[in-house]
Amino acid sequence: MAAPGRRTADVSSSSPAPSPSPSTGRRLLRTQTVGNLGESIFDSEVVPSSLVEIAPILRVANEVEATNPRVAYLCRFYAFEKAHRLDPTSSGRGVRQFKTALLQRLERENDPTLKGRVHQSDAREMQRFYREYYKKYIQALQHAADKADRALLTKAYQTAAVLFEVLRAVNVSQSVEVDQAILDTHNKVEEKKKLYVPYNILPLDPESTGQAIMRYPEIQAAVYALRNTRGLPWPKDQDKKPGEKNTGKDLLDWLQAMFGFQKDNVSNQREHLVLLLANVHIMKVPKVDQQPKLDDKALDAVMKKLFKNYKKWCKYLGRKSSLWLPTIQQEVQQRKLLYMGLYLLIWGEAANLRFMPECICYIYHHMAFELYGMLAGNVSPMTGENVKPAYGGDEEAFLIKVVTPIYKVIEKEAERSKTMKSKHSHWRNYDDLNEYFWSVDCFRLGWPMRADADFFKTPKDAYLNLLNGENRSAGNTHWMGKVNFVEIRSFWHIFRSFDRMWIFLILSLQAMIIIAWNGGTPSDIFDAGVFKKVLSIFITAAILKLGQAILDLIFGWKARRNMSFAVKLRYILKLICAAAWVVILPVTYAYTWENPTGLARTIKSWLGDGQNQPSLYILAIVIYMAPNIVASMLFLFPFMRRFLESSNVKVITIIMWWSQPRLFVGRGMHEGAFSLFKYTMFWVLLLATKLTVSFYIEIKPLVQPTIDIMREPIRTFQWHEFFPHGTNNIGVVISLWAPIILVYFMDTQIWYALFSTLIGGIYGAYRRLGEIRTLGMLRSRFESLPEAFNERLIPSDANKSKGLRAAFSSRPKFFRLLVTKDRKRKELQGLLKCGMSLLQVSVKKTS
Repeated sequence: MAAPGRRTADVSSSSPAPSPSPSTGRRLLRTQTVGNLGESIFDSEVVPSSLVEIAPILRVANEVEATNPRVAYLCRFYAFEKAHRLDPTSSGRGVRQFKTALLQRLERENDPTLKGRVHQSDAREMQRFYREYYKKYIQALQHAADKADRALLTKAYQTAAVLFEVLRAVNVSQSVEVDQAILDTHNKVEEKKKLYVPYNILPLDPESTGQAIMRYPEIQAAVYALRNTRGLPWPKDQDKKPGEKNTGKDLLDWLQAMFGFQKDNVSNQREHLVLLLANVHIMKVPKVDQQPKLDDKALDAVMKKLFKNYKKWCKYLGRKSSLWLPTIQQEVQQRKLLYMGLYLLIWGEAANLRFMPECICYIYHHMAFELYGMLAGNVSPMTGENVKPAYGGDEEAFLIKVVTPIYKVIEKEAERSKTMKSKHSHWRNYDDLNEYFWSVDCFRLGWPMRADADFFKTPKDAYLNLLNGENRSAGNTHWMGKVNFVEIRSFWHIFRSFDRMWIFLILSLQAMIIIAWNGGTPSDIFDAGVFKKVLSIFITAAILKLGQAILDLIFGWKARRNMSFAVKLRYILKLICAAAWVVILPVTYAYTWENPTGLARTIKSWLGDGQNQPSLYILAIVIYMAPNIVASMLFLFPFMRRFLESSNVKVITIIMWWSQPRLFVGRGMHEGAFSLFKYTMFWVLLLATKLTVSFYIEIKPLVQPTIDIMREPIRTFQWHEFFPHGTNNIGVVISLWAPIILVYFMDTQIWYALFSTLIGGIYGAYRRLGEIRTLGMLRSRFESLPEAFNERLIPSDANKSKGLRAAFSSRPKFFRLLVTKDRKRKELQGLLKCGMSLLQVSVKKTS
């Protein structure tokens, strides 16, 4: 898990170095430890993470070593002193090895570099080299006509700053004052260093306006729009002075000053926003304008795409968005850019919070409202002063005060998962934490966020929750737990996850047995008596639905504390309705018969013998099937279902609430009508074929033998009688039907394999996938087929189990001696080669 760290400006890696040293182009690996001591340890790329501040010094040492080894030695010596100040006890990971190796190198290089020194003292040597470096790499590039090597100039300014730092340290150690000319040069370097900053694509500093990429009209339009800071209330310590008009301050700089974002994040998101606006602007306004101005349509297009999820989140929770626009038309564009810049800055600094998009929406909702309050001049009812950001504008305030507390919760939950891996219900992952922001309860966090809120609480001791995942108390800490769903592992998920398939197969089996028992032809269903018996499948469906409702209640039990009242009410009503239909349908079915038998006769005797009323049962079936009929109609018209599921209208929400719980993610995700038609036809043909074969080959042939067995009682048994009190030889009937029932439920996979192969082959032939056009191509395939067969279908010895697991899972020795993998592989290879050679000969003869 990546920690929400800050990105240090690594200038030297973003542009080519003026020194010929080849090591500067490599990537900075700050977390690599010193596992192999050698010359590469001083490459500034294997610096321990706790000593990352000395990495630029070591990199400069590597750059100047070829030109002046003594200056490189002094840079490394200063880096060693700074490393000792940063970690005097060498407690960091890899610090002791690093410092030891660096000290050994310094001792080894002291005398050789001292002999090559030009001046008598190190202080004079540093001053001489600093002046030469400034003339050679900074003044020469500054006087370039087109400033084509701006990257080299930026790199040179950063290197010069490091060299002056070493120079000052050397002079202090030798009690030598720095020349005033060098101090003046350093002041110039520091001023220019603020302007020549590293960049990714766009050099946005004022000195780079002449760059080719900055001359594009769409780029200029976006940059000019961002630099419109008129009317913004700057902080007192950062008020723009009259002489700072050309320093390049823009809207993102103002957001950084007010909300405390990181400097490098602001630089990255500035380029990001400019490129987004420029790309859309050039599509909306293809004609070049003399005075480039950002098109409002381009701005609206980017804003619509950027805030799509945020606006959906606000509508889902029934809250108004914080994207308030001013009434003055001249300020609208500036306000939109501020909203967009704020969102990108939050996203750019959110670290792992990006895996929780609704959490980012919550943060942005409050910060955008603060932005609106500051620009509108609202007065806080708590303080009586103008509205200010809740977390202030201190340096890196957003990272420290907003991102880090939420990240700490994620970190603690991840650590908790390592101690209780088998209990998924005992810890929260990203989805569980993000689902908290799918409910209006998330606003209980407040803004600024309350540190004592349940969201931030984690149990102090994971072993206090040993009983159930729903036990959320641990000492004085109140753990919020999972939201909406807590996993319960059970084999009943096989039925619950595929309930529609199981219910369909069971009801089809019951209907086919009834038809086969009463005539044996599908046309017998039109007989009134047979049709009444077939209608009993709805009673079976009601019983299965009751089982499904019970399973839903059991599997959702651990999440009951965090469920909303609407979800709890849905589970309870589903169970009550399913139980009511289990009673209503059998009772009304009993009254469809004049002289019922079996259970129907018992029910009718309980409730009194009345007149048969078959229409009552039909009415009950229509009412029972009404929700399924509506769902089927919506299935046939996916655009209607997509609209209803995505709607936030209360009436529609209540109607859809019965079919499925309301969730923010996953609503309205349906295929198009044509794709749905193809999918439906595939399964209609598959199931029709499966049921036809099952009826005529599996079900019907067993009916007459079953009738004969039930008529002739068996009185003597050679084995134990499992059903001594059973009638009609029920034990024999069960043993006869059990294998057929298992085959009936499992052969759907066989039919699916056949149909998918057939339809996939037809589709592939129509699309000309893997087409063999000539007999020569066919013959060439014969040569590679045995090898492909052996590679793809024969397991290799690399997958063979080893160790203790192999000792318990291996086959007996006598079996392994008779049949081995090598022998089977050789036999298959021989058979394939013989077959392929015969086919090849036959193809040659035909050609």
